[in-house]
Amino acid sequence: MTPIRVLVVDDQPLFAEALSAWLARDPGFEVVAAAQNGAGARDALAATAVDVVLVDLDLGDESGIDLLDHVRDHHPGTRAVVLTASNSPDALADAVRRGAASWLSKTADGATLTRVLRGVLRDEVWIPPNLLGGLLRTLTEQPGSTVLDRLTVRERQILQCLVDGLTRAEIADRLFLSANTVRTHTQNLLAKLSVHSVLEAVALALRHGMRPSGPAGTD
Repeated sequence: MTPIRVLVVDDQPLFAEALSAWLARDPGFEVVAAAQNGAGARDALAATAVDVVLVDLDLGDESGIDLLDHVRDHHPGTRAVVLTASNSPDALADAVRRGAASWLSKTADGATLTRVLRGVLRDEVWIPPNLLGGLLRTLTEQPGSTVLDRLTVRERQILQCLVDGLTRAEIADRLFLSANTVRTHTQNLLAKLSVHSVLEAVALALRHGMRPSGPAGTD
């Protein structure tokens, strides 16, 4: 049988190397590349045929969610599987909307990983049972698609902080991020919302139902 061609995308080189080496021991898989960020992953996808992209959601200053968009829009024959330490129903719902075929915890055992990678090529879906209830609630509690659905979970968090009137430094403190990371996410969300300023972004968020979380930007 032709081996399943896998692209590993994780910003932790040691983890990516260990995962790649483990998969390479199985003749049913071929790791075609390991990338540490979205740019490297897009280059690998352009350079070689890939059956499954195995992607972490947290790629340092980037989000793996954006890579899911790229795979869905530019490589429709490639399946995307999220491999992450996150257990957020919101992040899971976001990944599902962006085309993730399955979601795996980084604590999953090897047998589960290989079973899921084989299964997605048969259009099977794997969601951890302990997250399934939260996923269904999250999907059903959000009645309709809005322009804000283009944003990743992190970008929505930053937009909420902007609605709360926080400065970049205050957002960084609240979300435990660097100021540069906040700036990058802010630039990304402005582009996705097709606005040119933070003020426009806040006005758009308010029109679509987002409200300040408290009188001083507190929950």
